[in-house]
Amino acid sequence: MKYAKILATGGRVPDRVVKNSFFDYLIEDADTWIFSRTGIRERRFAGEDEATSDSATAAALRALESGKVDPLSLDCIIVATSTPDMTLPPTACMVQKNIGAVNAFAFDMNAVCSGFVYAVEAADNFIKSGKYNRILVIGADTYSKMLDFQDKSTCPLFGDGAGALILEATGERTGILHTHIRSDGSRWDLIQVPSSGSRKPITPETIALRENTFKMAGRSVYTFATDVIPKLIAQVCDGAGIQPDALDFIIPHQANSRIIDVITKKTGVPAEKILLNLDRYGNTAAASVALVLDENLRNGVIREGNLVLMMGFGGGLSWGGILIRI
Repeated sequence: MKYAKILATGGRVPDRVVKNSFFDYLIEDADTWIFSRTGIRERRFAGEDEATSDSATAAALRALESGKVDPLSLDCIIVATSTPDMTLPPTACMVQKNIGAVNAFAFDMNAVCSGFVYAVEAADNFIKSGKYNRILVIGADTYSKMLDFQDKSTCPLFGDGAGALILEATGERTGILHTHIRSDGSRWDLIQVPSSGSRKPITPETIALRENTFKMAGRSVYTFATDVIPKLIAQVCDGAGIQPDALDFIIPHQANSRIIDVITKKTGVPAEKILLNLDRYGNTAAASVALVLDENLRNGVIREGNLVLMMGFGGGLSWGGILIRI
């Protein structure tokens, strides 16, 4: 049987640091207000001339360099994003051109903030099929380009960035050990950009109503996340035949510190096992889990042999977990 092991990772965030005080125009004492509700101190915003493919390319190049991987050896490139450079073509094809991976096929995947976990699931199954050997997975988003900066309930939450992961086939029982992916389409309307596609194309009227910007029913999403994530931890561990206390680390989607606090209380997982960068980068959507993984592999917190559970949840509604032996 084939397994998908981690060969290399890479990450990239824009240079522009946006502190909570940026939102003082919208919220009195924005730093206190935002941090007390979310755990976020600052985030990164892309420049006017930067798009999702730029961050995705930079993260990919860093992963290729770190793993000493020839881009010609890649069989597939998957970019998880809900903020592509354009509606079409796929952002993944832009990345393919930029890194010179001419032998790969490339496509995008949109599962919003669950996108990276979904993309890793797809790559794992591609490798398990025996047909593909080496796959580049990237989570990348540029939410600063689609936020409503008059909506204090959403615009302070997000930052931009990209994280990349190269998976390679191995015969050893290591790498991705178990996955659990789910969605609930009955609640698709909780997270959306109403005017952004064929249902309601962008017009001067929808722009005036700010319907071309991100909308979220925050309280309902909070209830959803705090319900499904503790269950997800149990489901992934049960499927892998381990107890949750065997996990060395958990990398949750970096959405809100209050959600993470509830998860630790419900599951009993010690807070020191939860890896975060939320305070520095905010919610980077599909990039969030990938960025935390890359950062903690590079700084030596995550080491060879560790059991790591990566989890995503977001629009769709969608959620999923990936158990990895590093």
